[in-house]
Amino acid sequence: MKKNYFKDDFGFWRKLINAWTFFFFAMIIFDFIYNNAFADILNAIATIYIGVLAIYVSNKEFERWYDQRDGNHPGEVFVIIWSVLMAGLFILDFLSGKSYTLPGAVVSAYIAVLTILVITRKSKELYKLRRRREK
Repeated sequence: MKKNYFKDDFGFWRKLINAWTFFFFAMIIFDFIYNNAFADILNAIATIYIGVLAIYVSNKEFERWYDQRDGNHPGEVFVIIWSVLMAGLFILDFLSGKSYTLPGAVVSAYIAVLTILVITRKSKELYKLRRRREK
């Protein structure tokens, strides 16, 4: 039987979010280098990125709660990378004396990533608590 790649393969969503993350980070760095030259396009990229991230994380959580997934790809890695990027931009901006303005969409995306991590960590705690009670 043929597998519906887009519907059933969790790996598809992981690859998609990884690709969007790489692209988004690259555009943020280019925007910094070229002093806000890509600020407008970052709004659209951030919107798509958060949408894809929300789908990926929702899919992952549903699979956890329905015992269809036991893989471990911690979201903390994304948060650490995001935090390093944000701190790096602030430090480089300060040291270089540039007049770079971090686009609001990038800040919003960072806040969304942090929020999603907190929600999924709480979901994971509740899931583990439920599993312990069932045993």
